[in-house]
Amino acid sequence: MRLTSLRPQAPDSLTPGRKIFNAAASVAVCSAIAGFASTAKELVVARWFGRGDALDAFLIAFLLPSFLVNLVAGSFNSAMIPTFIQVREREGEEAAQRLFSGLMVVSLGLLVGVSVVVGILAPYFLPLLGSGFSPAKLMLTRQLLYVLLPFIASSGLAVAWTAILNAGERFGLPALSAILTPLSIIAFLLLLGRAWGIYTLAVGTVVGVALQAVLLGWMLRVRGVRLRPRWYGWDPSLRTVTGQYAPMLAGALLMGSTELVDQSMAAMLPPGSVAALNYARKVVSLFIVAGAIPLSTAALPYFSQMVANQDWSGCRHTLKVYSRWIVLVTGPITVGLVIFSHPLIRIVFQRGAFTAADTGVVGRVQAFLSLQIPFYLLASLGVRLVSALKRNSLLMVIAGVNMVLNVIFNLILMRYLGVAGIALSTSFVYLVSCTLVYASIAISLRGLGRLEDVHGNSSL
Repeated sequence: MRLTSLRPQAPDSLTPGRKIFNAAASVAVCSAIAGFASTAKELVVARWFGRGDALDAFLIAFLLPSFLVNLVAGSFNSAMIPTFIQVREREGEEAAQRLFSGLMVVSLGLLVGVSVVVGILAPYFLPLLGSGFSPAKLMLTRQLLYVLLPFIASSGLAVAWTAILNAGERFGLPALSAILTPLSIIAFLLLLGRAWGIYTLAVGTVVGVALQAVLLGWMLRVRGVRLRPRWYGWDPSLRTVTGQYAPMLAGALLMGSTELVDQSMAAMLPPGSVAALNYARKVVSLFIVAGAIPLSTAALPYFSQMVANQDWSGCRHTLKVYSRWIVLVTGPITVGLVIFSHPLIRIVFQRGAFTAADTGVVGRVQAFLSLQIPFYLLASLGVRLVSALKRNSLLMVIAGVNMVLNVIFNLILMRYLGVAGIALSTSFVYLVSCTLVYASIAISLRGLGRLEDVHGNSSL
């Protein structure tokens, strides 16, 4: 069977910028559809649980599994794809398949191992994450975490298989597959919500992401990719990936800790603060899903191809063009969200257990959180180029700076603004992150350009 999913699909006549635009548009449309399903899920959840203790417990229980998936699988993919594309371009599809099979061994081992460790250590770290929770609320959080443990491996596989499909320039259907999780949650809530209560959210999440992994695996199988993990030894390509993975993992650990720290510190505030932060994130995340995720998903494979071909001017030009468009598009959106935050929350969430008082709190949080949108999108695009350049150690340094600033800003601003101060802190952190990422890109491309000039002159 031919490995058809490992071959690029876009015509060679298209420029890299046009390829990124087409791919990003495909991801944006499919992600928007999935995003609407996710919003519908949030409306159902808000109606059932409001800002109550049960939802706080679920959010803290889900916090670490989702963080670990982004950390382990997300970092692994960012380290894997540039090397995977380089191997495919230079050594052929069979070599790329061997690399993929070996990486699946490593990835599955990490995901299963992490799941076991989380389950064992749950009684020790949950009191830290939910420091303001009562003993009964902490016990509920732990029970929900145990139900959610299978999510780590299933979601990790879904992330990895989506990345391989993206590397073969398949973007739309993998992005649309994310719709299965919110649909599963809605179905479970409607059918079993009264009987199972908050546990319905956990079960629906696990089932939904398992269905997504099955669908993505099927998409790879029909295109000739062998899914069975197989070990071929520590060849140079695998060593390259693991060498990039260590700093990428450290950087993601520090940067990803922003949400972990934010929700943990929100748990120190009055009851309902964690839920308020979560509801505000949902509206803001719609624009991130529609912008940052499609653009960064599409950019990594094409940036990796340009780097493999040493097209530094192409990298610079593509980054400049898309950065300009990000600012032009997201500026008015951000202003609109800040101005109309309160009525938007009232229209979207205020019904059932979600009261007018909840609308006031969440609306204020969302206004401050919306300020991050331009900086988040710019940083997401820049991070993909840094990963393609295999400069992941720079991301580790930037993430360390951001984590320290996040804690400091949280402590200062939450004293005066409560949970809204945590939201404002997050926006400050992404402003700093964006600035540092673009500075590191400028330095890296300048150095690579000089190196190319030296080699070119030497060859003359």
